[in-house]
Amino acid sequence: MKQLKTILTASAIALSTMTFGAYANTAALDQLLQEVKADRISEAKINKSREAEFRAARDQKQALLNKAKKELADEQARQKSLQQTFTDNEKRITDKTKELDDAKGTLGEMFGVVRQASGETVGRIATSIISAQPAYANRTELLAKLAEAKELPKLAELEELWFALQTEMTESAKVVKFDANVVALDGSESVQTVTRVGAFNLLSNDAYLKYNSESNQIEPLGRQPEGHMVATVADFNGTSSGYASLFLDPSRGAILDIFKQKATLEERYHQGGVPGYVITVVLLFGILISVERFITLTVVGAKIRGQLKDLSNPRENNPLGRILGVYASNKNVDTETLELKLDEAILRETPRIERGVNVIKILAAIAPLLGLLGTVTGMIGTFQSITLFGTGDPKIMAGDISMALVTTAQGLIAALPLIFLHSITAAKSKSIVHVLEEQSAGIVASHAEKERA
Repeated sequence: MKQLKTILTASAIALSTMTFGAYANTAALDQLLQEVKADRISEAKINKSREAEFRAARDQKQALLNKAKKELADEQARQKSLQQTFTDNEKRITDKTKELDDAKGTLGEMFGVVRQASGETVGRIATSIISAQPAYANRTELLAKLAEAKELPKLAELEELWFALQTEMTESAKVVKFDANVVALDGSESVQTVTRVGAFNLLSNDAYLKYNSESNQIEPLGRQPEGHMVATVADFNGTSSGYASLFLDPSRGAILDIFKQKATLEERYHQGGVPGYVITVVLLFGILISVERFITLTVVGAKIRGQLKDLSNPRENNPLGRILGVYASNKNVDTETLELKLDEAILRETPRIERGVNVIKILAAIAPLLGLLGTVTGMIGTFQSITLFGTGDPKIMAGDISMALVTTAQGLIAALPLIFLHSITAAKSKSIVHVLEEQSAGIVASHAEKERA
């Protein structure tokens, strides 16, 4: 009984527990249902709001699209209108241009001639030495405008063009002196009296000048022409009346520029190189020997002439005196012995007299051979330059060709005076030896006559 009671009690307790749990689950589900309903209502409101915004944006974009289409249509219509206006204007311009050309007639040709003449005159006047004169400076401004003008010139402008041409032509026939700044080669300036000879040359006191059109300055030439040309400048400036000779450059400076590039004598000499220097040494050595021999033989000849006037008193300061001394020492010998003694004395004197003469002859022969050596060396260098660089630039070969030609000339120049000096010294030595032989023969003949007697 007690056990049954316990079972019933436990069952009641379990049933009550299950009822309470079911009640609790039902409440949670109701709450969840309410939340789901609330979320659906909120999402529906959000979707409606989004749809409303999208419709508003769509309507706005459609309005903008319609506006853009309308503007495009308006611009296309405006384009057609402007295109038609442009076409009409082009046609009108063509018609007006034709009317203008018909109205101008020959004035168009005159316009072209004026522009061409102005352009040529600007170039001529800008480089003309007449512009170096302060009174005629800045003459090209108006002419430059005429050369670039795009409309017909005015009458006053045409008169200026005519005046510029007339001035250039008139001044080119005058010799004028004026004071101007002359810029020296070192950059220093000085006021000098400049002589303008027509449109050809500018002269200072003793030199040619040039006009630098880029800097509008008067400058001396980098190198003056040859001396005999420059000498005429001083003579010309010193002449106040009458006529005076002067070397003019009819090319207005081009020939003087060429003269600046012309090599001087010193530069030509150095173009010979080492062979040329050796030839110079040979020439100087030959000249020194020739001068020494000439002076020595002249002194010996004078002493011999003095001895000829006094044969009875032989002197040891000359060859003839020493030969006479040999005769004086051998008066008692026979003729053959005396002749041998005198021949020995002459042979002893001859080397002293002829010393150095053959050296001059050898040097005269060596000089042209050295020139030939320089020629061969220069030609070898020329062909080597052709092999390396081709024949496109002649200046590359100019140095070797100059050596080839200059050394030949130097060899001949050295040989000619040496041959002449050798002839003089050889003639002097032979004349002295001839006197000795003549006197020796006379002594032998006189001794033979005495011996026979």
